[in-house]
Amino acid sequence: MTAELIARARAIRLLVLDVDGVLTDGRLYYADDGVELKAFNIQDGLGLRMLSASGVTIAIISGRRSTALERRAENLGVEHVFQGVNDKLSVFQELLTRLSLGARTAAAIGDDLPDLPVLRRCELAVSVPDAPALVRDHAHYVTQRRGGHGAVRELCEMIMTAQGNLEARLQEFMK
Repeated sequence: MTAELIARARAIRLLVLDVDGVLTDGRLYYADDGVELKAFNIQDGLGLRMLSASGVTIAIISGRRSTALERRAENLGVEHVFQGVNDKLSVFQELLTRLSLGARTAAAIGDDLPDLPVLRRCELAVSVPDAPALVRDHAHYVTQRRGGHGAVRELCEMIMTAQGNLEARLQEFMK
C-alpha cells in the first residue's frame, strides 16, 4: 500500500457497499417461480464482521431490491441497508448526517456508473477489477479480487491493516 492509501484507509469510520458486482459476482439468478437468488462470498461476510468489530460502520446502498440481500445484511448485523435507490449520493449524504460523519471518514466500493457519485465524494474510493474503465479511473484502489470473490474481504483487511487492528481482529475471530 502506498502512503497515501494508508492515510486514506486510516481515516475510515464508514464503509458503503454496492451489492451486485461487489458483494456478488454481478450475475442474477432467477428460479422458475421468479424468485431471485444471489450468491454471497462467506469470506467477505467475515471481513465485514471483523471490520465492524473494529468500529467501522457498514452500510449498503443498492439500486435494486432483493430479499436475499435483506437476509444477508441481517445475518451480518448490517443496520444501514438502502435498496431500490436511484440517487445513491443523496442517501450517502443523509447517512453521513445521521451518523455525524464527514465524507473524509467514508470509504465506498462500487463496480458501475451508478456508484460514481459516491466514489467521487468519499475519502477512499474502491473499485473491483472488472468494473468499467471510467469507474476504475475514479478509484483510489482497485481490488485484486473480483466482486463476489473476496473483493470486500480484501478491502476490509486493507482498512484494518492501515488502522493497525487486523491482527487483533484475526485473533478475536479465531477463538
